[in-house]
Amino acid sequence: MSLDVVIMAAGKGTRMKSARPKVLHPLAGRPLLQHVLETGIGLGAERLITVTGHGAEQVEQAMRRALPEAPLAFVRQEPQLGTGHAVQQAVPELPESGTTLILNGDVPLVKAETAKALIQACAGERLVLLTVVLADPTGYGRIVREGEAVRAIVEHKDATEAQRQIREGYTGMMAAPTAHLKRWLARLSNDNAQKEYYLTDIVAMAVADGVPVVATQATGETEVLGVNSPVQLADLERRFQREQAERLMEAGVRLMDPARFDLRGTLRTGRDVAIDVNCVFEGTVELGDDVQIGANCVIRNARIAAGAVIHPFTCIDGEAAGAEVGEGALVGPFARLRPGARLGREVHIGNFVEVKNSTLADGAKANHLAYLGDATVGERVNYGAGSITANYDGANKHRTVIESDVHIGSNCVLVAPITVGAGATVGGGSTITKNVGAGELAVARGKQIGIGGWARPIKAKK
Repeated sequence: MSLDVVIMAAGKGTRMKSARPKVLHPLAGRPLLQHVLETGIGLGAERLITVTGHGAEQVEQAMRRALPEAPLAFVRQEPQLGTGHAVQQAVPELPESGTTLILNGDVPLVKAETAKALIQACAGERLVLLTVVLADPTGYGRIVREGEAVRAIVEHKDATEAQRQIREGYTGMMAAPTAHLKRWLARLSNDNAQKEYYLTDIVAMAVADGVPVVATQATGETEVLGVNSPVQLADLERRFQREQAERLMEAGVRLMDPARFDLRGTLRTGRDVAIDVNCVFEGTVELGDDVQIGANCVIRNARIAAGAVIHPFTCIDGEAAGAEVGEGALVGPFARLRPGARLGREVHIGNFVEVKNSTLADGAKANHLAYLGDATVGERVNYGAGSITANYDGANKHRTVIESDVHIGSNCVLVAPITVGAGATVGGGSTITKNVGAGELAVARGKQIGIGGWARPIKAKK
């Protein structure tokens, strides 16, 4: 049986007070709508039909870029005349049979298991509503029952005082037999206080048609919370991050403070991993056994091997190329690893050292205030403070090769392309423009002179 997903994402989001469409605001590093679409992808939907309105072109382009392989379709709701009117716009994209799952683009954390329960309960035969029981269901449509059977949903603004006492609320999500859904949508009217077409009115139609109406309940409030303001977005972010932190701690990760932890992608961890406060993980990150991450680090698209220590205030951003830190390596504090950085075993990258598109073999060290770009560094190299590889000539990048056991003194400039042979030494303050042979001492700096009787200029008095 085919599954189609319709996602309502046309709202302006006035309370966000932003030029950005509401559904493009990020949660855990990804737009709200992308979370919902990824849930639909995980369900194996044949079509993911998003109803856009405010900022439609921006929303559609962003999702096509983010999910280029997904079976995306977009329809426009202009003007916006209610939830029923929104889903009506998707009707031409829907088949004549199967199941349609309706989700909200600003409710990003609905769980795949919850969505599957809706689909299974529907089975192409029943109208299934996702509900939640809340201490304060203000703003939610109320579920009106006769015994266990659902008879109607009453919107909060249309509910009587007695109906507003009902604690079971409708989340805005449902699964319906597609054939029935299309017929019900065609019969909707706007005879209500807001003169809008309510999707919830199809419940009464289903009851009248003898189609069973049932409800499944969400596992908790968090997965059905929508976002309408920056305050709500921040609250949902912290709820989500707390869930991720608890999942990692249950797997054995030691978080110094789970309230000060952010995961905006995928994090795989080995045993006895320790993470200090205010660390952010983005993209795909892998931490091996016994890895220690100091406070205030940002790590994106990187693999860090067993026993490595990332000292505080270090930024590792592998972007598409990735970054790798070898076993027992020490990085930071205040270090920066950029795309293509590959560190071997027990490499030391110290404070204010930047590494980009470079490999450092086992035991190499760059401990202070240095730059290594487009370089191949051999084993046990000692790279001095203030030294740089001059890898860019204004048009092209060139590579620097530093072979094993080389010592590079402080404040050196290695002008690529260049090779420094095994065991060579480059004297401090040198600008090296030619290859250095194995075992050689290379010194390239002006001769020091002393000028006697020289007087420093004195500022004239006014």
